[in-house]
Amino acid sequence: MIISPERIAQIERRHADLAAQMGNPSLAADKFVQLSKDYAELTPVVEAAAALRALREEAASLKSIAANDEMYEMAQEELVAIEEQLPAAERAMALKLLPKDSADSKPAMLEIRAGTGGDEAALFAGDLYRMYERYAATRNWRIELMSASAGEMGGFKEIIASVTGDSVFARLKFESGVHRVQRVPATETQGRIHTSAATVAVLPEAEEVDIDIQDKDLRIDVFRSSGPGGQSVNTTDSAVRITHLPSGLVVQQQDEKSQHKNKAKAMKVLRSRLYDLERSKVDSARSADRKAMVGSGDRSERIRTYNYPQGRVTDHRINLTLHRLSEILEGPGLEEMIAALISEDEAARLAELG
Repeated sequence: MIISPERIAQIERRHADLAAQMGNPSLAADKFVQLSKDYAELTPVVEAAAALRALREEAASLKSIAANDEMYEMAQEELVAIEEQLPAAERAMALKLLPKDSADSKPAMLEIRAGTGGDEAALFAGDLYRMYERYAATRNWRIELMSASAGEMGGFKEIIASVTGDSVFARLKFESGVHRVQRVPATETQGRIHTSAATVAVLPEAEEVDIDIQDKDLRIDVFRSSGPGGQSVNTTDSAVRITHLPSGLVVQQQDEKSQHKNKAKAMKVLRSRLYDLERSKVDSARSADRKAMVGSGDRSERIRTYNYPQGRVTDHRINLTLHRLSEILEGPGLEEMIAALISEDEAARLAELG
């Protein structure tokens, strides 16, 4: 994507104008905050623009020098090196100009549910959760377990966790969808490969300012928490079920012994689900004709297969297969898959701009 010098100059003028406005001593505090935010968002663009302009100016200077027969060889060699750097600088600048997803910097709510496959699906859901736990550790993210429903043979029927840290949603958002596993279960006596699945949903974690929830729109029920087999976890009505009447969304929380803590966790999950619902409506309206599937967030879509006999993981959206199953499940290897998905999404969005 070629970015015109006029476009660069326009951005730099806007950046300088914002700096001048922020220097006004009579500027209202709320206006200063908004200008500061706009200034901070433009700063990386301006820095990339400066780097690109410097390369272009140096290339033009070398072309002029190369016109002199005595300096031709030396200038031509330097010019080739500069021109090799230009495409990367152009791309870096173009990426800075892409519209930002306002949720990218947010924490995320990670929800994993066992799908088809019974006990094996629950075990696989547990494997996926441990994979994300280990990946989070490599990025110094913090995971807080919100709720979990254990499978009868291990793993989870459902598990929900809050993930906080730097650019969590930006890196995990392409994990939403159906994950499929092909392997021989421990209980399989004939050595047959079984296929089962789990659904992953990654939602941007919403703050109160992101989504307004009215008390009148909520029905809150409290009841006694119970464990497997109906055994009482405690003797007080600490479990909480919140129903958001307008949307019909229901969130239940019983992992904490305190009703207050359960309600706070349930509200956190509800707020994120409502925020995601609103984002989905906007995204659907905005990109009804978009063919790129990487960023669709469609949770009914089969996105990835983990094949144990062949030791491979395939992401079907970008046709990427990595023969590093164990490393991916251990966490660190997942970064290559995530980086490839982000690059593919960036390329698709750059193509739309171009």
